[in-house]
Amino acid sequence: MKIKTSELKDFLDEKVNLYNNPKFIESDPIQIPHQFSKKEDIEIAAFLAATIAWGNRKSIIKNANQMVELLDHSPFEFIMQHQESDLEKLSPFVHRTFNGNDFMQFVESLQHLYKNHNGLEAVFSKYAEKDSLQYSIHQFKNVFFEIPHLERTQKHVSDPLKNSAAKRINMFLRWMVRNDNNGVDFGIWKSLSPSQLSCPLDVHSGNVARKLGLLNRKQNDGKALAELDKALRHLDPKDPVKYDFALFGLGVFEDF
Repeated sequence: MKIKTSELKDFLDEKVNLYNNPKFIESDPIQIPHQFSKKEDIEIAAFLAATIAWGNRKSIIKNANQMVELLDHSPFEFIMQHQESDLEKLSPFVHRTFNGNDFMQFVESLQHLYKNHNGLEAVFSKYAEKDSLQYSIHQFKNVFFEIPHLERTQKHVSDPLKNSAAKRINMFLRWMVRNDNNGVDFGIWKSLSPSQLSCPLDVHSGNVARKLGLLNRKQNDGKALAELDKALRHLDPKDPVKYDFALFGLGVFEDF
């Protein structure tokens, strides 16, 4: 389906306006960080919710709420002040292949980031390139696992330099960096710009992008993400990832 660029832009802008509003929060994992007001609580809750954001959306939201509960509804305080004995209650947690051991490792790695690297935002900002955060994600993974860690937990943080579309981390970065003035995305990371973001590419957004002629590559991998990025930056270089709302909405809510 080949549409003229101006028509495609109008069509997608209309869909962004339809879906980029607070109603979207009700059925999306972004509702988890919206329970908090402190910057560190928001970003930690967002990072954990995004990490388990695959599979059935209801179970993602249920389990992400459980994660926050296990951290005593004070994610930052728990991460910074926990004793080893406090971690035991995390061990029964499970969401698909992410289990209690992974959760404990994430708590330790997050503590390491805040104690030794000035927190999540500082790490992503340090390695950001002018028009992309994919190298930044790769470096983030290195820093996250530079303390002793379980080998198995590494698979829960994607690496774009290994051709991963890194959907969940790109979604987390959208939440943190993009300020949509509509109360959905937070925009609390001022050191990064929405123009650096990449679209969270998954089955839904990928299929819709192909139908609209924004993407040719068949797999949803790092190469496909680069292709989609280029197309979306062409439509809006300043805020390319706003189209995630359009692609996702068309796929999930409209069976486009």
